[in-house]
Amino acid sequence: MAMASPSWSSCCASTSTRPLPSPPASSKSRNPWRASSGRRSASGGKRRQQLSIRAVAAPSSAVDYSDTAAGAGDVPSLKIKLLSAVAGLNRGLAASQEDLDRADAAARQLEAAAPAPVDLAKDLDKLQGRWRLVYSSAFSSRTLGGSRPGPPTGRLLPITLGQVFQRIDVVSQDFDNIVELELGAPWPLPPVEATATLAHKFEITGIASIKINFDKTTVKTKGNLSQLPLLEVPRIPDSLRPTTSNTGSGEFDVTYLDDDTRITRGDRGELRVFVVS
Repeated sequence: MAMASPSWSSCCASTSTRPLPSPPASSKSRNPWRASSGRRSASGGKRRQQLSIRAVAAPSSAVDYSDTAAGAGDVPSLKIKLLSAVAGLNRGLAASQEDLDRADAAARQLEAAAPAPVDLAKDLDKLQGRWRLVYSSAFSSRTLGGSRPGPPTGRLLPITLGQVFQRIDVVSQDFDNIVELELGAPWPLPPVEATATLAHKFEITGIASIKINFDKTTVKTKGNLSQLPLLEVPRIPDSLRPTTSNTGSGEFDVTYLDDDTRITRGDRGELRVFVVS
């Protein structure tokens, strides 16, 4: 996913490491390892399943990602393999080069096993809804902007990254990146919880390609400060931006898409994995 904003444009949610139970043989669900209820897309399409990753176990050194001759019948197991590869990496913030390679290999196996290549002319309805980011290879740069300029994580700034979502409306062509943040405050003041929404419009530029154009950033405080009004962050004029800064747009390819899982590869080479929220 390529995300565009005044200064930083991407982020996500943590995963757990409890072991994932095997799917029951008698299950009739398309995604037998989850028990969440389905829901209909905003455009009135078929029911979509939510894929839970809470029970995904962290990968071990014994996991083999070298097999690339997977078929469509292996898709459920390859989903589990991919989620296992990214589990415990704090959405990519804690990823080493070995972790990056393992996640990329698992993603390529799932992409290759898809029943058919992504065609957004036919699959556009599957984009509809709210998606949760579970992994971004760009976060290994240790900044909230991923592969784009952004605030650094860690001790330099008292910012804790919470969950990150994408909310897509295929009718209005709204494409919002929603980031939950916790901002540190001087003692004895409590930290400030806030949700930043980076609003974009999107357009289909190819068979599986999407371009997003930045509109605005708004911030809403939560908790004890939830009564404060919505704040719109002023946008830095393009003429004042560094030439290497994000210009407010980005492009990415959707390389895998079904009812509950989405993989994208961005214009700066970043790999991102989403599940329906």
